[in-house]
Amino acid sequence: MRRRLFATAHQAYRASVRVLLEQEVVPHFAQWDQDGSTPRELFTKLGALGALGFGVPDRFGGTGITDFRYNTVLSEEAARLAVAPAVLGPSRQADICVPYLLDLADDEQKARWLPGITSGRLVTTAATTEPGTDSEPPGIRVTALRGGDHYVLDGHTTFFSDGSNPDLVIVPVRTGEHPHHGISLIVVERDTPGLARGRRMKKAGPHDRDSVVLSFTAARVPAANLLGGEGEGLRGLTRNLARERLSGAVAAIAQTAAALRWTIDYVRQRHAFGNPVGTLQHTLLTLSELATEIDITQAYVDLCVLALNARELDPADAAKARWWSTELQGRVMETCVRLHGGPDYLTEYCIARAWLDSRASRICAGTTEIMKQIIGRSLHLGAS
Repeated sequence: MRRRLFATAHQAYRASVRVLLEQEVVPHFAQWDQDGSTPRELFTKLGALGALGFGVPDRFGGTGITDFRYNTVLSEEAARLAVAPAVLGPSRQADICVPYLLDLADDEQKARWLPGITSGRLVTTAATTEPGTDSEPPGIRVTALRGGDHYVLDGHTTFFSDGSNPDLVIVPVRTGEHPHHGISLIVVERDTPGLARGRRMKKAGPHDRDSVVLSFTAARVPAANLLGGEGEGLRGLTRNLARERLSGAVAAIAQTAAALRWTIDYVRQRHAFGNPVGTLQHTLLTLSELATEIDITQAYVDLCVLALNARELDPADAAKARWWSTELQGRVMETCVRLHGGPDYLTEYCIARAWLDSRASRICAGTTEIMKQIIGRSLHLGAS
């Protein structure tokens, strides 16, 4: 079915994104995966293309265009070229971190940080998960005590990617005892005294994006780095969670569609019992089912993108998009790997890497179970 999400300007941007990824990412992706890190230079190259500046006013170095369809193009092209993990860091910066700054930062903070972020000179990430806590913000335990013109941070945060790159980390901290109104957001800079980066954690995937533990030991952060008012962190986090979850859904369905295309091409060539595997009835019926589910899911995700652009995206609808698309991704990847036969375990094949990398999709920004809980609350069935 023809998609009607994109206009001519988006397709022109898509062509530019494709050229950049083909020239600057595809030839190096295998080495980045082996090294366990994506170079900072990718941020500056994407920044020069404008990919990091959508939604940001031009006076702060952005494009002045607020349209999530451009963000969607980047995810789709990276998936098509089998280099999706390489752009997750930059796309996370554009899709998740920048909105925090646009919503909560004052003009001085925006002028201080946004030009560097949109150009790719400043790498930014958000660290919202701690050891032993659940998927909801009230579990935050990093403490921040005000002392004069500084906050003093203590605690740990983990399970966030691009841990070696960031110049700025948006950290939820506890500034009060109330489970909800005691949370604030603070921007921690790379060279903050008392900030330490721990070892790189070994992951099933994606390997080119390193994950580390950040430790704060009496880390002194200027009070001028507080985002929004003290105690307003939960509002800031929840306000952007729908967009973050939609970003995950967009990436998941793009990678799922790419995996199906690779598999269709492969089963046309692979033979079993004297015939192409694609001509076997089981293969034909299986791929027909997956193609149908992907098209239906894509249509729903596209509607969510338009709703976000119109500022009408409901958190429950974003949760539906996130859990369904990522669970579909898992089922499709598993089936596509089996249809590839022997190459399914060789990581030089796109399908094997995508299969390994896809597992994290069902965890980031909240597990499938958390998504269903959010949807359940929207049904107003009573006490949960």
